[in-house]
Amino acid sequence: MEKKSFKNIVLAATIALTATATSVQQASAQEIKNVVLVHGAFADGSGYKGVYNALTKKGYNVTVVQNPLSSLEDDVAATKRALDRQDGPVILVGHSWGGVVITEAGNHPKVAGLVYIAAFQPDKGESGLQWIQSAPAAPENGIQAPDENGVVYFSKEKFHAGFAADIPKAEADFMYASQGPFFAKAFGTPVTEAAWKNKPSFAIVATDDKAIVPEIQRNMYKRSNSKVTEIKGSHVVFISQPEKVAAVIVEAAKAVSKQ
Repeated sequence: MEKKSFKNIVLAATIALTATATSVQQASAQEIKNVVLVHGAFADGSGYKGVYNALTKKGYNVTVVQNPLSSLEDDVAATKRALDRQDGPVILVGHSWGGVVITEAGNHPKVAGLVYIAAFQPDKGESGLQWIQSAPAAPENGIQAPDENGVVYFSKEKFHAGFAADIPKAEADFMYASQGPFFAKAFGTPVTEAAWKNKPSFAIVATDDKAIVPEIQRNMYKRSNSKVTEIKGSHVVFISQPEKVAAVIVEAAKAVSKQ
């Protein structure tokens, strides 16, 4: 009787362990469906509309962060609030200055992978300012010196050619008029912990970028061993080529889900 009871206990335990293992495997095999998009300087979250549409049509739950652009700490806090609201693992995406933000905010436990879109990807102790100065600027670059309030703007004369050359000029003109004030102190603030060192990262090089020249992008992404996709486009490649950018985000979600 005791032997029979012991066998029953072992059998029950084995079944329970098998069921647990199966559920864990099913959970790990489940594709990540949450995406959080972080915009950069001289822009706002509305530029992600095309990417948002492409991803939501594929069943992704997309959240767009509106950065205050007042400091790295403030932008990271805004991103973390968005991450806190997600119901599961997240692919965190950043464009331009947003790459610095996701490098810091990506240490959030819900972040499973990172996607950099023509974005800065600093290491611990590095800033976006260091990287923008690491190669000669393109002649079209219109990043201006801080004004009397410590705010940096992209010049009106160079905005279309230097920031958004592959979208209609009328659209670029509106982007210029609606650009958020970007405080220079944010640009010089170093990252305290680089999430890409511990989490899978994917990156898009915008091959016609005049704001962050492709050389800088390639150097950062090579160092981090990010999976790189090159897309012909300006600095706002996420606006001009939303389907291609969305495809990289989907690729990241699927790849990280299999790990």
